[in-house]
Amino acid sequence: MDKKATVKVQKSQMIAKQKDKVRKWYIILEGAVIQRNGYARILLGKDAIIGISENDRYLCDYIAVQDSVLVAYPYHSADDLKEMIHGDERMRSVLLRAALKQRQMMLKTYTGFQNLVRQFHSFVENQYNDYTSYCATYQLEGQGFPRIDNFKPLEMVHKAENWEVNNSNTLTGGYLEEYVHFMQRDDSLCIGSIMEASYQTRRSTQGMIEMVEYLTYNQDILLSESENDIFNLYVELLVQAKKNGCDVKSITESMDRMVEIIKKLGLYQESLVTSRIEAYRQIDFSVEEDGDSSPELEGATEGEDCLRHILSYAGYGEEETEEMRELVKKYQQLPDILSTDAKVQALRKQISKIYYDVYYRAFMQAMKKEEDLTPIVEMFLNFGFMDVQMVGEDNANILYDLTDHLDVCNSGHVFTIYEWLKCIYEGKKEPSKNEFDLDYTGYVNELKKTGKIRPDQVKAYLENQDLKVRFEIQHVFATVNRATYGKVSIFSPILGEYDLINSIEKMLVTAQKLEEAVEKIRKIDYSVFFRETMFSDPDKGINREAVMKEVVPDMILMPNAGTRAMMWQETAGVKRDTPARFMFPIFTAVDIDDMMVETVGRYRWEICRKIQGVRWNDIREKSLTSEYCDYIQFYRKNHELSADAKEKIKSALLRGRNNYREVFVKDYQGWIKYESKGSFRLNKVARRILVEHCPFAKAIRKELRANPMYQSAFQRLEIQNEKKIQRLNSIYEKYLKAGGRITEDLQENLDYYEL
Repeated sequence: MDKKATVKVQKSQMIAKQKDKVRKWYIILEGAVIQRNGYARILLGKDAIIGISENDRYLCDYIAVQDSVLVAYPYHSADDLKEMIHGDERMRSVLLRAALKQRQMMLKTYTGFQNLVRQFHSFVENQYNDYTSYCATYQLEGQGFPRIDNFKPLEMVHKAENWEVNNSNTLTGGYLEEYVHFMQRDDSLCIGSIMEASYQTRRSTQGMIEMVEYLTYNQDILLSESENDIFNLYVELLVQAKKNGCDVKSITESMDRMVEIIKKLGLYQESLVTSRIEAYRQIDFSVEEDGDSSPELEGATEGEDCLRHILSYAGYGEEETEEMRELVKKYQQLPDILSTDAKVQALRKQISKIYYDVYYRAFMQAMKKEEDLTPIVEMFLNFGFMDVQMVGEDNANILYDLTDHLDVCNSGHVFTIYEWLKCIYEGKKEPSKNEFDLDYTGYVNELKKTGKIRPDQVKAYLENQDLKVRFEIQHVFATVNRATYGKVSIFSPILGEYDLINSIEKMLVTAQKLEEAVEKIRKIDYSVFFRETMFSDPDKGINREAVMKEVVPDMILMPNAGTRAMMWQETAGVKRDTPARFMFPIFTAVDIDDMMVETVGRYRWEICRKIQGVRWNDIREKSLTSEYCDYIQFYRKNHELSADAKEKIKSALLRGRNNYREVFVKDYQGWIKYESKGSFRLNKVARRILVEHCPFAKAIRKELRANPMYQSAFQRLEIQNEKKIQRLNSIYEKYLKAGGRITEDLQENLDYYEL
């Protein structure tokens, strides 16, 4: 089967999507493609390479801006470049020249954003400092603007050094042809130069993305839809100064400069800029203003008002509202809010019961008219906030601002609890299993069985989205919220200041943090999320073919500041190819990478149990769980284990309360964190099981190949993979000749054996 393929794409067609796996490099033969991420737009023309900026996953979207022709080459690592360029001097020249030009283009884009970020931060700080100076000069009381206290310069993780920029400028500016001519003479020199440029391009792209995210997160400090911004501070200042008969020329000059910079920055929608500027220009200074019109937190500085606001939104009457306010007040005034005394526990239980009822009612109200959601209700639905005194005024203000940026906590596989429940309400996701391992259908059948509903009601229950949401809140959310908090004996669902032991910004669990943690594990344990599914197309010669398909878990953020993550269920339903569900707190001070490894370890065990069914611990059926159970059950008689190793297993069983899964999870943590780096922590029996069932990715196998502990297992795996690849190529060739099409799933199956 010819690995090189010509691809024709139409204008506006997506060629590669951000976060998709990089399986190919595309060289543009004709046409043009936009490389897009947030504000960033880079135009790629003839001979440019799509994929050179990335490693495992695409960092950007790539969209054709006109009808284009591309040539696609399979790409997993630098080894694939050998096939592209070997013996083809023209291809060496094309790839190397494209790599160097794209590096230059990306570094130019990077420095442009670097200047933009610096200009933005400096301008915002100067404007606010000028505002406070004007307040002092005109003897006016300035408005509070807590957002500025948390506005810091960007600390870059992925940086391009000045010498790299200068080197690229000089090379492409005057010596490109000489350099290409020299480097294309040898495969190793050429590949080295291409990969060096690729690495620098990727790092610059990652840096650009950091800057885009920084600007996206902070842009509304200057100008926002909510008008809780510096521009509005100046408008209010101008009105007050004019009202007091002051000469406001210096303020209007500052505002005109602000308008000019806002337009130049290019960060804001034109409609927003136009409407705000027009409103400012049309201010009638003759109209008497009565007090502060700033929308900031609208009563959130008064804790009881926030609580009342949430309860009112949820449809609570005055009597119910007063009951909840009294309970919260009583809880706040406890001498020791973290007490485990029986009376305090009873109070927490009362608050919890009402909390989840309020949550359900507020959520259902939001579903009726989501556009009426206020920031305070969003703080409740996403973070568990109910009261300013409970969380502290500074934290409340930060949470308020955070409601404008909730997209950072949501992605294709990451959901805040509010977004997750919304998916259930809209029928995009089915409810989770409850604490008794019953899914919603099983739960409804149990209600029928116990006589709580009539047989003729079953269908209506199964189709009622409101009841599904109620089930998820009462039987999953309430349980998991407490469990992910970690300290179950002192858990209260209302977010408290005592739980926020670090800044909210540092504790916030974003989609990016979770996805990066997952990606780190995939780079080591490459097969972790792959499931065996079946493909069938008998008309074209494939009756039943096992296909490996990657199914990434859904990750749901509980509204608490917690210390634990949970592997709640290994699949979404009966089908194997549905995502697992992992639960995390939305705020944590615990290392997310550590949480993820532990969670994935439990997933590894439970998905194996699910697939193996009743034979999960039957040694006659070789599997991760059966071999591990056999190893732990008979470790005392195992002559391969030293006395020290046996003592460690005994201690691990005690710590894990004799739960074999928990012993495995500790070994899995050691496997990912240490053994993958060549630091040996496992005994030889445990290592043999993990190397067989949780094999390392090709890059790590290459690093550890010389070690006798792994050598034979790695060789065996690679021989098996090579046989699978040969067999699949043969099957796919016949399938193509019969008129079949290599779908994304079929290609992913072939790629799996290259990992």
